[in-house]
Amino acid sequence: MRENASRYWRQRRAVDALGAGRAGGGEPPGPLLARPRREQRPPRWFTVHLGFAAAGPDAARELAVTYAEGLSVLRPELALGAAALSPADAWHRAERLFCGAVGPDGERCADVAGHPGFHHAPGPGGLGWGDGD
Repeated sequence: MRENASRYWRQRRAVDALGAGRAGGGEPPGPLLARPRREQRPPRWFTVHLGFAAAGPDAARELAVTYAEGLSVLRPELALGAAALSPADAWHRAERLFCGAVGPDGERCADVAGHPGFHHAPGPGGLGWGDGD
């Protein structure tokens, strides 16, 4: 419980104990406590698993696509192309929900997996490419 004081007061006590405080004729030479020099880690990807009940695999796929698209509208930083669906007791059987085909400019198709026709980039009026009908 002794060290519950703020960092400023611990620093001030250390400076005063060394004799470099105001009695020495000026401001202390600089802080004795420095920030850690460890570099920040780059952001990593994480996965959230949402459980819901559905009548069957087709209904579950429809609901999962709806949930993923709704969350991506609310939070644009979500990676929509990485969304997958699996039974609750078999995460190793996950299947992709979205196509994810890479387009000519590096964008990825935002249509559901196995869709017919052209691939489409995300957003309204997104670029279409590929062999369609």
